[in-house]
Amino acid sequence: MPYLHILRRPSVFRLLTGSWVGRLPSAMAALALPLALRDAGAPYGFVGLAAGTFALSAAVGAPLVGRLVDRSGQTLVLLVTALLAAAGFIAVAVAPDQRALVILGAAVAGAATPPLEPCLRAMWPDLVPSDDLESAYALDSSAQELVFVGGPLVVAGTVAVASPATVLWAQAVLGIAGVLVVATSGPSRRWRTAARSTDWLGPLRERGLVLLLVCLAGVGFAIGTLNILVVHYAEQRSFPGGAPALLALHAAGSLIGVLVYGARKWQAPLPRRALLLALCLLAGYTLLILLPPALLMGPLLVLTGLFLAPLLATTFMLVGELAPAGTTTEAFAWLITLFASGTSLGSAITGWVLQGTGEHWGAACGALGVSVTVLLLFTGRRRLRVAVPA
Repeated sequence: MPYLHILRRPSVFRLLTGSWVGRLPSAMAALALPLALRDAGAPYGFVGLAAGTFALSAAVGAPLVGRLVDRSGQTLVLLVTALLAAAGFIAVAVAPDQRALVILGAAVAGAATPPLEPCLRAMWPDLVPSDDLESAYALDSSAQELVFVGGPLVVAGTVAVASPATVLWAQAVLGIAGVLVVATSGPSRRWRTAARSTDWLGPLRERGLVLLLVCLAGVGFAIGTLNILVVHYAEQRSFPGGAPALLALHAAGSLIGVLVYGARKWQAPLPRRALLLALCLLAGYTLLILLPPALLMGPLLVLTGLFLAPLLATTFMLVGELAPAGTTTEAFAWLITLFASGTSLGSAITGWVLQGTGEHWGAACGALGVSVTVLLLFTGRRRLRVAVPA
């Protein structure tokens, strides 16, 4: 297993841990904002508006903040965004009944989300030898899975002993703490791009990268579909543990898959590998259309999850290879934006389909999203050939 070897390298464990802690507030926000606002008596319409404001501002702000990092370095941008995001969460916590302040706070907290995820991915080539780079991205992808498992658990634990508004204060503290660990590290303080981009399009001038980002939006669409589908499935069949248990099984499969994937060296070129993993993911989402009984649904979600994080780890490598010089951080930020946008769209469309046509058609939405990814990877594989492992 190469992971211990990677974790022993200078600053790697510190950066992974700090990044993980600092990313928790983003994973907590989807639960924390609605809980705090509902506890203050806000109607569901306003709760949805505030949550949507956070998500939209985060999607719009990520590439802009990423471009600032590419031009100015990581330290200052990380520290300033951490303080702004904390101020946004605190504004909602202290005045959840002031609607204008809540919307402003949600917008600031989302737009100023510290770019820990793209910053770490931009640093990996400097942290590990090229032979270990793919395993490092796999380790990064596994940490991301743990973020989305840990975030809701922190929310649940905090609410159990304090008020929902306390969760927002916890988000502010965790965000600043994680950023301080990363921003004060030597690799982060020293990190600079090899060349500064002057093209206003930034990384989007590379057509292969744009194609890859759209592919990731298709995967995000499928994840958004799954988030809504499992809620409906659990309600209709009284699945033990409900929707959280189903999503936990999917996340467990994804974690196992990426750890196994990153533990060995692969000879196939990255574009071909991405296509094969997307095909396996499509097979899992196609089987989900059958909506098997509870005894089989759990193992099926584990099986489907096995291919998600390895596909993401492969695309991290591709993004790093395809991003034009001086735009790496922004390129990874665009990946976050497109993936999150696809997830939001998938959730919205699946909710409408489930209400109007039925469960099987809702499940088919996920397969449709992955089908788009497979089609684009197949037809555009020549544009991705520049990203071949050394």
